[in-house]
Amino acid sequence: MKTIKLLFTLIIGLTIASQTFAQISLNKLGQSTMNFQLVSISPKASAMGEAYYTIGSGSESVFFNPAGLSTTTTQFDATLNYTQWIADIAYLGGAFAYNMGNYGTVALSFLSVDYGTIYATSLDPSPSSASGYIDNGKMSNIGAYSIGLSYAKSISEKFSIGGNVRVVGQNLGSNTFVDGSTINNNAQKLVFDAGVLYNTGYKDFRFGMTIRNFSSNIKREEINEQLPLAFTMGGAVNVLAFILPESKNDVLTLAVDFLHSNSYSERINIGAEYKFLGMVALRAGYQTNRDVASWSAGAGFNTELSGYNLQVNYSFSKMEVFDNVNRISLNFMF
Repeated sequence: MKTIKLLFTLIIGLTIASQTFAQISLNKLGQSTMNFQLVSISPKASAMGEAYYTIGSGSESVFFNPAGLSTTTTQFDATLNYTQWIADIAYLGGAFAYNMGNYGTVALSFLSVDYGTIYATSLDPSPSSASGYIDNGKMSNIGAYSIGLSYAKSISEKFSIGGNVRVVGQNLGSNTFVDGSTINNNAQKLVFDAGVLYNTGYKDFRFGMTIRNFSSNIKREEINEQLPLAFTMGGAVNVLAFILPESKNDVLTLAVDFLHSNSYSERINIGAEYKFLGMVALRAGYQTNRDVASWSAGAGFNTELSGYNLQVNYSFSKMEVFDNVNRISLNFMF
């Protein structure tokens, strides 16, 4: 009974928080900053259209719903993810989880974003200037990062909670003005994420909720910019359990996530994953209300190597305007 009360308390709290920030940000759509935090770096999640906030588990879950960290089945769980994003932007992220048994699970995570080669310019007001600007060459120290500490615990056999505390930064160089003065555009913030998971125990049906990127505003010159606060609610079920209830090695998971954010209107992510023989996984997904992204697909392979459980995953995401996106990851459990 206490677990149910706690669940409903968290549901109400997360819902109120999301609605409050939604009201504040009605006129701020598309104007949030540090949006690199919204890009999925997981091939598992991306292949399923990012409908992953309910089924994410182990160390990788800290990038989605930190409550999934409580499902870590081994003492140690490590993941390394690489994403070749659009416009020559590259993401490298990873996490290491330590399962403390009845005391819960802790994890350390990092994310590094390489924005590629960016050239700096400054205004040239001289009448003889043909272009109106001065080429200042390549910019240095351009990129973004996130370093986090996570904790999750199963309150009961069905209910789990988790949270992240992260230091998030973005280095965007500096502005050079005509009088030679400069303004530094680097910024750093303390960010919080929180999530809950509830497994009903029926046909592996579970649902969860998260609130991500909770932080104060960043002020650049005279403008207060919000971080991309996002509230997600989703559910997942093993469809194959209705057809072949005795099947244990084969699992067909259908997941749906509903996303509400201060940086765009509501979205729905839909994904499916078919695991067979306990070794191979095939995934596909679709994201609604997206101008660039649409469908995605991927595969994964799980094996045991020298006593270590090794997973290799890959995903392909179709982009309408930019080059298509490829992701790959390695996951070790021991």
